Amino acid sequence: MPMRRRAGQSSRKVDISIPEAVRQMLAIVGRLRQAHPKKRFTLDGRLVGDIGEILAEAAYQLKLFEDLQKHHDARTADGRLVQIKATMQRSLTFPVDHIPECYLGILVHPDGTFSEIFNGPGIVAHRAVQKRRPTKTNLHSVRISTLLKLNRQEVDPGARIALRPGSAVRPVPAREVR
Repeated sequence: MPMRRRAGQSSRKVDISIPEAVRQMLAIVGRLRQAHPKKRFTLDGRLVGDIGEILAEAAYQLKLFEDLQKHHDARTADGRLVQIKATMQRSLTFPVDHIPECYLGILVHPDGTFSEIFNGPGIVAHRAVQKRRPTKTNLHSVRISTLLKLNRQEVDPGARIALRPGSAVRPVPAREVR
């Protein structure tokens, strides 16, 4: 059965079946794995996170770990540990069972660019969830607007993970600031 685009995109039919779409996604995943062997790019919910980690490594002065590590995804040039969270929605997740040394939250846009939502000490981001009860998933969902406010008002500029020379981060869309 052909898939249709969402309202607001285009009313023309897209001639692709679910099986064909899955085949194409898996082919793209295979190419991504070849280009970035540190990441798996699985289609089970980790795809956006893996894409976000690759975008972060390219833009910030940090290096992703070769394997999965408990609680952190990368290390900065000055030795700080970083947990990277990425989303294409209106919220990011924050861990229940630990506070990362540094927390980098990004919003990935459909064109493959991203906006920085939070960049600073994990203890500052933790303020958004500190009074919440633990969850079954071991993750708290935090609205982008909440993290943006903390990032803007409470993160010391010297505590941020530096961008690589020549890197730029897209401004946050106005709809996300509310």
